[in-house]
Amino acid sequence: MEPVSVGLIGAGPWAGMVHAPELARGPFTRLAGVWARRPEASAELAGKHGAPSFERIEELLEVCEAVAFSVPPAVQAELGVVAARAGKALLLEKPLAADLDGARRLAEAIGEAGVASQMVYTFRYSRATEEFLAKARALRPFGGHAANISGALRGGDFATPWRLERGAVLDVGPHTIDLLDAALGPVTSVRAHGNPLGWVGLLLEHETGAVSEASLCMAATGELPPARIDVYGELGSASLLGNELGEEIFSRMMASFAETVRAGGGHPLDARHGLRLQKIIDDAERQLAS
Repeated sequence: MEPVSVGLIGAGPWAGMVHAPELARGPFTRLAGVWARRPEASAELAGKHGAPSFERIEELLEVCEAVAFSVPPAVQAELGVVAARAGKALLLEKPLAADLDGARRLAEAIGEAGVASQMVYTFRYSRATEEFLAKARALRPFGGHAANISGALRGGDFATPWRLERGAVLDVGPHTIDLLDAALGPVTSVRAHGNPLGWVGLLLEHETGAVSEASLCMAATGELPPARIDVYGELGSASLLGNELGEEIFSRMMASFAETVRAGGGHPLDARHGLRLQKIIDDAERQLAS
């Protein structure tokens, strides 16, 4: 398969850790160039990986087949529409947007343009996750619990303005809800309590009749356990730990995205899936704010 030429929008820490090196590494993708709001950051990141840096986003869109985003959710919602209307396939970060209106506009633009889309739910690209989900679904599951606890808001690369403002539900909520949704069936309702900048509890009801709970926190301190999900059913239980995902998840993600681009779409973790999860997140955040 000819490598897919992918332009990168964003030059922050996550783009430097994951997107740029993985896209440049290949063999299924090629880093066609980088654009960021800070030209100096774009030039530095692009230079590290032998790719050009562009001062205008339109110039980047002229040299690539697809675009990968590593920007804040509100920026992704805005520029994703631009890229979709330019006919580019999209590799999108979670959440899809900063709010439900933005998510709807982006999903609608992708649908109208008929371009492929795929989202970066990192857990889902692990072999360990695939094995866990296969086992969980075979259990005749009736319930489960997930926890994603970190100290990201205390400082470091991921204590970014949007995370410090919105907290765990918008940031790690998509990962956690997506896993419970995949293991137990589509989520149909959520009840939320707590503080997004402290501790949040979610009670999820699933289309299958299963019920699950999620604990989310990004303000913890000390030695913390890995993220985990446990599912229980009539035939036993299944568990997945965040430190079991393996080192190949991002290369598998890029290979999967390249296949999606060449197929013209059809990936289950597309923008429509992201929009469905954004509706759940929006409902939870509204409850927490009331």
